[in-house]
Amino acid sequence: MYGLGPPWSSQVSLQQMVEDVGGNFDKFIYLLSVGRADEEIAAETGISVKTIGQFREHFEQYGIDSVMGQD
Repeated sequence: MYGLGPPWSSQVSLQQMVEDVGGNFDKFIYLLSVGRADEEIAAETGISVKTIGQFREHFEQYGIDSVMGQD
């Protein structure tokens, strides 16, 4: 059975989104992995709590790269 769409995405990766707001992607992922709250991540990265929440939601829904194969 074939997938629902092509095996690529035009959606910007999480890494690009974090870097676009001046954040360090590796640090962001590390802070997520150790269970830090959005407020703590915001304080350590200088990114707003609202934006961190959006990044977390994106990560939980799509993962790091947002691309899944459709074959």
